[in-house]
Amino acid sequence: MKQPRNSRKSPRKSKSAKRPGEYSKGIGSSAVASQQSPRLGLEAALEKIIPREWTLAHYNPQLPPVLSTPAMIGMMEIAAAQSVQAELPAGAITVGTRIEVDHLKAVPEGTSVQATARLVEHKGRFMVFEVTASAGEHLIGRGRVYRAIVEPAKFHAQAHARKS
Repeated sequence: MKQPRNSRKSPRKSKSAKRPGEYSKGIGSSAVASQQSPRLGLEAALEKIIPREWTLAHYNPQLPPVLSTPAMIGMMEIAAAQSVQAELPAGAITVGTRIEVDHLKAVPEGTSVQATARLVEHKGRFMVFEVTASAGEHLIGRGRVYRAIVEPAKFHAQAHARKS
């Protein structure tokens, strides 16, 4: 006779559960993962003069006109995408999957900010970039950006299917 399961046992983690930093399969993984991954160490930089639209004051006039964290992260993500674009499979792009970024210092509208990204890890179609943002000699942000290689048509179709 079978013994009933003890309901006090801790639940098993599903095979699909991921810990931070783990990789999983997803959109376009079979075709893209079979391609060789970009070389570690690839780098890119993006420099912009911060417009008012990228400041906190643009969203709420009661807040200061300083670079918003999402705008800084956006610059970091663009630099990461640009760093590997030349070594992706034909027609492939990268999309962000995770960010771990500290915004360390505020800079005002009109400041020249440079975001840099360097590919430090990859597994299949998933990549990890070390990123920084600087204004002159001031480090204003740093962290890691995670991106995945996808096939744009398949990615768009799957994203569009989720539209409510």
